[in-house]
Amino acid sequence: MGLTLAIVNQKGGVGKTTTAINLGAALGALEQKTLLVDCDPQGNATRGLGHSAGNPHLYHALTGEVEPAEAIQSSGFPNLDLLPANRDLVGVEVEFVGHTGWETRLRDVLKKVSGQYHSILLDCPPSLGHLTVNALTAADEVLVPLQCEYFALEGISELMATVQRVQGGINPGLGINGILLTMFDERTKLSKEVVAEIRNHFASKVYRTIVPRNVRLAEAPSHGVPIFQYDVSCRGARAYLGLAQEYLDRAA
Repeated sequence: MGLTLAIVNQKGGVGKTTTAINLGAALGALEQKTLLVDCDPQGNATRGLGHSAGNPHLYHALTGEVEPAEAIQSSGFPNLDLLPANRDLVGVEVEFVGHTGWETRLRDVLKKVSGQYHSILLDCPPSLGHLTVNALTAADEVLVPLQCEYFALEGISELMATVQRVQGGINPGLGINGILLTMFDERTKLSKEVVAEIRNHFASKVYRTIVPRNVRLAEAPSHGVPIFQYDVSCRGARAYLGLAQEYLDRAA
């Protein structure tokens, strides 16, 4: 059974979905069978891989209407599968309230397919609501993308408090896989100062790999492909391939 990794930060625009798509594709390129689960009702990971969440999708798997395998699609990229989502997933935030065991729905779904994958990546919504708690309950570890900007550390304490609550209750084995620095602009002094501050705070938890600001990374989702199918030679592609290798080295 492989590792289930929740990619989470309640702040939007920090590179969660970009990381989920391109880490998944990089792992696939390294011949690691990977499942990307779109846990966000916005469905950005789904669309970023050129898919639409027709029936069935994650919502139907969570409600038990279908088996998880029925909702999983091939991404079109080697060794990368997708469990898609759309706005129906918003219903989870309402329908599961008060239900016994709502926090474990996603974990129960993934147990049925986890033996088929080396890694399962959970692309979480920009909030700490029911869907994110489900993802943290299902995950073995947490990866936190953190942008190299002034407010980078804002909200991290709240996220870590949520992780600790999950550790103290429904998922005591949940660990911190690492912090990934994203949107690094080597031309600015601020980016370098933020990197230094984050490394000082979190030490070895911070990945050596840093994802730069890169126009090609921003363009790739509009074409519905990972960066490796859009521009394999760009700096963004090299960064995510390096991240995948570092991720595997940490897991070894």
